[in-house]
Amino acid sequence: MKKVFSSQDRLMTGHIRNLIENEDIRCIVKNEHLSSILGEIPPIECWAEVWIIDDTQNERAVEIVEKALASHDTLQEPSWICSKCSEELEGQFTECWNCGTSRQ
Repeated sequence: MKKVFSSQDRLMTGHIRNLIENEDIRCIVKNEHLSSILGEIPPIECWAEVWIIDDTQNERAVEIVEKALASHDTLQEPSWICSKCSEELEGQFTECWNCGTSRQ
């Protein structure tokens, strides 16, 4: 067995597991419920991990993970400046929190 992904985000871990399984690669998730002991052990030790069962499928599984992470990064919008009040806002916001003006 080889670990191909780990994250503190359980939703992302589940998504990666689903992508790998959809390519007929058997895998398991470890540490899925360790968040309950956070503080007793280092936080990174509590992260959920995706492990593939068959080591010969490691290269393909890593490609799937890399592709998923690359597409996730490209979905993020760049920061923007409000045209009305010049407030700088993060890309995920479609309206200015300061004056309510919509992103253009």
